[in-house]
Amino acid sequence: MRRTVAAVLLLGLVAGCGENAPAEQQGGQWSFKDDRGKEVTAPKRPERVVAQVSAAGALKDYGVNVVGTFGPLKHADGSTDPEAGSVDPSQVTDITGPGYGEIDFEKFAALNADLVVAGYYPEVTGLWHLTAEFEEKVLKIAPTVGIGQSKIQLPDGIKRFRELAKALGGDVESAKVKADEAAFTKAADRLRAIGAKMTAANQKIQVVGADPKLFYVAVPARNPDLDWYAKELGLPLLTPEKPDTEGGGYFQSLSWENSGTYKEHVIMWDTRQHVLNPEQMIQGHPVFQALPAVRAGRFVEWNAVAPLSFASYAKIMNKLADQLEQVLAR
Repeated sequence: MRRTVAAVLLLGLVAGCGENAPAEQQGGQWSFKDDRGKEVTAPKRPERVVAQVSAAGALKDYGVNVVGTFGPLKHADGSTDPEAGSVDPSQVTDITGPGYGEIDFEKFAALNADLVVAGYYPEVTGLWHLTAEFEEKVLKIAPTVGIGQSKIQLPDGIKRFRELAKALGGDVESAKVKADEAAFTKAADRLRAIGAKMTAANQKIQVVGADPKLFYVAVPARNPDLDWYAKELGLPLLTPEKPDTEGGGYFQSLSWENSGTYKEHVIMWDTRQHVLNPEQMIQGHPVFQALPAVRAGRFVEWNAVAPLSFASYAKIMNKLADQLEQVLAR
């Protein structure tokens, strides 16, 4: 089933639910309590894992490779989609189906998977990039683990994937993981310093997405990375006044005629392939063109669906800090 762009925007927001315990190995049986409250079990620790691409990226950063992925894996030029993080497309089988949440079941069955991992949103049925209908088919072959993607802050989502990776045999205390964690902390400190300067200068950032019909302003509190940036790092992110009442309240949807409702100093734009980029947003939208941030070219990127790992977000936060330093000088 294909969803509207608005629904896809909702489904692309990352997080985790960090209150469940990691797996325990008892009498040879493997178990892991996922963020749906399901106790997922297997006769032994799963070795052939298939995962939604950002979940695959997070697991890889903790030393767990997957055999197959579903969701946006690579661009037309062959480069890896940012949603997949450090996954090498040539090393996995892409089982993505023709429509949102669909998979190529024949390819999936051939992989002999013993576990499927994807994000979970309580607002929708099924898993991220895996509709309830297709999950039912998958469950006939392998159990599924759902890791929460809302109502939690970024570090807790990272923790949940670290717990899952450990349960799957990943070395989550390796020198690489420790170095990634240190880089994550250092990058967060950079954003914290930038946030303090912007707040002192009474400057704010509005986080946006767009399609040809609507302009979306993100609600930081409903997006785990943005919520953490704002509450813990002090990055001054705008909270829109009238979030949508449907779909979980992740955005305030505006017509293009009202895209000038908020006139903040910097615009952070959703970088996913199906969302309009700044050049596309400017074309044919005079109200948006007139915004001070647009006229000054003060755009920075929002990686809304990146893998939840220290390695992934260390890179993202450093890139965001670099971009903010550049545009704030204008």
